[in-house]
Amino acid sequence: MEIELTNDGSPTLFVPELNEHYHSTKGAVTESQHIFIRMGLEESAAPAPRVLEIGFGTGLNAFLTLLAANEIQKDIHYTSIELHPLQEEMIRRLDYPTLLAAERTDHFYALHRAQWNEEVPINSHFTLYKIEGDFTSYTFSGKYDVIYFDAFAPEKQPEMWNQLLFDRLFALLNPAGILTTYCAKGAVRRMLQAAGFKVERLPGPPNGKREILRGRKE
Repeated sequence: MEIELTNDGSPTLFVPELNEHYHSTKGAVTESQHIFIRMGLEESAAPAPRVLEIGFGTGLNAFLTLLAANEIQKDIHYTSIELHPLQEEMIRRLDYPTLLAAERTDHFYALHRAQWNEEVPINSHFTLYKIEGDFTSYTFSGKYDVIYFDAFAPEKQPEMWNQLLFDRLFALLNPAGILTTYCAKGAVRRMLQAAGFKVERLPGPPNGKREILRGRKE
């Protein structure tokens, strides 16, 4: 696995075996902030949002959500599932706290050091529940207000993008819940619609993808 600098100056990981990056090469932080925070979390009317992330990865989405929780003054319960956790040495090399919020460095590493399959309060506004498991076969027990669908691209991980899984995600959402994803492919949009989502095509992040998708449960 290799670290590469993206166009907004933030780093991401490249996986040679998959020929795939963890984030957009146009801007790792810009992409995550736009798709998952602005178009997802900040669009939720839930007073204490319950967030489900598909793919914990580098912890960037979780860290941005933790930072946003303090800004919007909402208590967030954050669940994330990951089959292949990264080693802390790699996380340290990415060094996202220095780039985003050096004063929250301890919180960033607390996200990665938190016990799996346990609720762990990271600060007064953010509680983390990490699942080390396979999304395609895991049975979730909770309900959620926001879902970040951040799996590798369909052509790289086709098993993560199918109708059955989107049907399950729709069932996991509370009324008025939101799902956001960077992937705007027509096949994905149609699967979301078939699951019951009202799907919007939205502008992508600045200098990045032209479109992204957001699904709502009405």
